[in-house]
Amino acid sequence: MRTSSRILSTVAAVLLVLPFFRPLWHIGLLAPQYPEGIGLYIWINTVTGEKPQDLNSINGLNHYIGMKAIQPDAIPELRFMPALIGGLIVIGLATALLGKRPLLYLWTGCFVLLSVAGLADFWKWGYDYGHNLDPTAAIRVPGMAYQPPLIGSKQLLNFTATSWPASGGLATMLALGLVVAACLIEWRRPRRAG
Repeated sequence: MRTSSRILSTVAAVLLVLPFFRPLWHIGLLAPQYPEGIGLYIWINTVTGEKPQDLNSINGLNHYIGMKAIQPDAIPELRFMPALIGGLIVIGLATALLGKRPLLYLWTGCFVLLSVAGLADFWKWGYDYGHNLDPTAAIRVPGMAYQPPLIGSKQLLNFTATSWPASGGLATMLALGLVVAACLIEWRRPRRAG
């Protein structure tokens, strides 16, 4: 591998450490009764409120419309996500250290598959929470679903819901971009052993 590819791989692997300390995603809600907004941060291993009581407030609102409570301990992905990200870090550092093209391609393939699977799983999680409603809920609007957007903004009754990557998610996206760039550098380079 070229030196530039090894540097990109190292930087990408180091960037993947950030999600262990910063949230991956942010979901926010704005409404007349919450003009300052309330929100959730999705971390690599938990879900927290943007402010200390936000998770409880959101669960209270969700109860009235029949949504399940958001309980971080009940979300299995949050138990194994740290190991998956840790594995990507180890493979990335090994790629940079050993400088082997096949390892770079393997790492990139795993990274892309995990990223796509993660986004698909996040969409499915939102779909389940927003569509599988308790039929005995206090507030029922026929035909209404409360799935937050995967990315962007969406109006849900009198709430504007937003969903965007947080700093840990942005670092992960940047890391993926660097890994793909390293692959392109190597793919365009004349092939030789190693």
